[in-house]
Amino acid sequence: MTTYIIRRLLLSIPVLFGILFATFALARLIPGDPCRAMLGEKATKVVCDEFNHRHGLDKPIVFQFGVYVNEIAHGDFGNSFRYSKPITELLMERLPITVELSFAALLVSILVGIPLGVISAVRHNSWVDVVTMMWANVGVSMPVFWLGLMLAYIFALTLKDTPFQLPPSGRLSAGIVTVPFFETWGMEISQGKFGFTLLDFLSRMNLLNAVLTANWELFKDALIHLILPAVALSTIPMALIARMTRSAMLEVLGQDYIRTARAKGLARRAVILKHAFRNALLPLATVIGLSLGGLLGGAVLTETVFNLSGVGRILYDGITARDYGIVQGFTVVIAMFFVALNLIVDISYAYLDPRIRLN
Repeated sequence: MTTYIIRRLLLSIPVLFGILFATFALARLIPGDPCRAMLGEKATKVVCDEFNHRHGLDKPIVFQFGVYVNEIAHGDFGNSFRYSKPITELLMERLPITVELSFAALLVSILVGIPLGVISAVRHNSWVDVVTMMWANVGVSMPVFWLGLMLAYIFALTLKDTPFQLPPSGRLSAGIVTVPFFETWGMEISQGKFGFTLLDFLSRMNLLNAVLTANWELFKDALIHLILPAVALSTIPMALIARMTRSAMLEVLGQDYIRTARAKGLARRAVILKHAFRNALLPLATVIGLSLGGLLGGAVLTETVFNLSGVGRILYDGITARDYGIVQGFTVVIAMFFVALNLIVDISYAYLDPRIRLN
């Protein structure tokens, strides 16, 4: 198993280099240039020449790529033209919102998708199975932006002044104050290389910060604001997980050892949960892990619909302003997360598969 993990780590190196090259090339292929996109009518030739020289955009492409790779290797994602701030600082401010939303959507997908898939497999060809699969097909087909607008319309307008009313935008209600958990604990932390630490990053996740500070008013308010975005974002992966769970369970339930367990008189619940479901987890681990990567991509659009100041909004601003730093930095970070997540999935798969674990 150690050899397998080392081989997967080495194979990820050219993948990361390809990601760096792709993000650098795609940013330069966007029509227009940063100077004219940001300054508009004020972007005279003299001003743009000075702007390009100041930001190194007048250098040869090969030289720019070398500088870019060197900065990434040192953990520096450069500076934003638009915001005049380091990309790392912008990531620290915005990425926690996206991560919190993605994990909340993944949790909803797992808690709803897996039970529905198991029930659908156990009640194969029944009305429950038909309804579940119809719902799964509809869920996969609904765009996130459309579903988000419909949920906001129903729960914010149609159900207004009812117990089911939910806020359609934002992270917290007006007047709710958040205090970082490390300040509540009286911790003194030194600033990191880029002006923040991991504790700063974690404290920007409202739910986690509320739990660590035992601020249940903050937790309730943050959770209420997160329901609609999480449900809208979780619909597609929830449907995929339900369908994959059903397929995996049906395959396992047809195996000889399941029939033997039933013939021995084991309780139906024990056969399904202890024997069948445990072995059906192997393909599910891959689907769930890769779904988190897809959720990060979907969160970009969901944040725009629900007016969340996460990666989606600033990435959109960066693209429209031809801000190479934001586009490259945010894309590379998300891509690196995909690679790391893929490694975790591979290792989990290797651990669950005895043919790999025993080697």
